[in-house]
Amino acid sequence: MIGRLAGRIDYRATDHVLLDVRGVGYLVYCTDRTLRALPGVGEHAALYTELLVRDDLLQLFGFPTLIEKEWHRLLMSVQGVGAKASLAILGTLGPDGVGRAIALGDWNSIKAAKGIGPKTAQRVVNELKDKAPEVMAMGTGTAPGAGVAIPPDTDDVIESIPAVRVAPPPAGPGPQAEALSALTNLGYAPGEAAGAVAQAAGDAPEAETTALIRAALKLLAPKA
Repeated sequence: MIGRLAGRIDYRATDHVLLDVRGVGYLVYCTDRTLRALPGVGEHAALYTELLVRDDLLQLFGFPTLIEKEWHRLLMSVQGVGAKASLAILGTLGPDGVGRAIALGDWNSIKAAKGIGPKTAQRVVNELKDKAPEVMAMGTGTAPGAGVAIPPDTDDVIESIPAVRVAPPPAGPGPQAEALSALTNLGYAPGEAAGAVAQAAGDAPEAETTALIRAALKLLAPKA
């Protein structure tokens, strides 16, 4: 399957781009947020892609990071959420916003996406809440993703990336630092994030990054 494309943008539409990869044009559908971040026509860009296969349809969807691609895959696993709805959610909240809303049970934020009703929003939160910390941990210690301009002579044209959950990066600065990075990326103030991570680590000194993120989010959640 096509997991990544790199090439020249031939044209841009309201919901997709045509990416010329060594003479072959690929229509890649993206969120409006991703489209705004892409370079202009004639410039080169790279996107991680997910291929949707149906009896009468083949569609490619493009994402600037592997985390956003993973959220798309998970959102599509929820009953009632198709590709269009998934892109609407990601376009409205971004991958960090989706992770925060799901982890905190904030289905109203999910509902803010066009075409998403309250029942679907609640289903998204209920079905994915246990997976949010793991996806959030994917982003710790990694550089920002693609979707940016690349040199036109790159050899990195098409890579095949399996449609499975990508494992967290190898050991870096440690679970506490990685959990703190994930929380600050979600918008929490460094002070409150550090306090929550420290408390979570104190309660479970051997906890890995995902467990620390989950425990810290519970501590940071608004009290009823």
